[in-house]
Amino acid sequence: ISVFFLTLLLLILALFPGAFDCCMKISHEIPKGILRRVERFEIQKDDGLCHLEAVILHIKGKKFCVNPWNRKVKKIMRKMKHKIHRSKSHVRKQRRTRITKQKEQKK
Repeated sequence: ISVFFLTLLLLILALFPGAFDCCMKISHEIPKGILRRVERFEIQKDDGLCHLEAVILHIKGKKFCVNPWNRKVKKIMRKMKHKIHRSKSHVRKQRRTRITKQKEQKK
């Protein structure tokens, strides 16, 4: 029976390699240089497969697991969400204007 479960686990790991990609440790102090270069972030919950709450910072293909309650991390997350939200609404507004102008020109 244990051989069956081991085989099943290896099969799952082979089919879904990212499924068990959890942060096992988190950093509490983050250098400013790292925070300035963050490209995106993910939030890891402590439910399901991962048993540690963390923020995963992505910087040039590398991942850094950090404390989600750190003030600097929260500030970066707010800035990135705000920046992404603003750019999306700006693009929508431009596109809507362009489509409206095209319709007016066809009339």
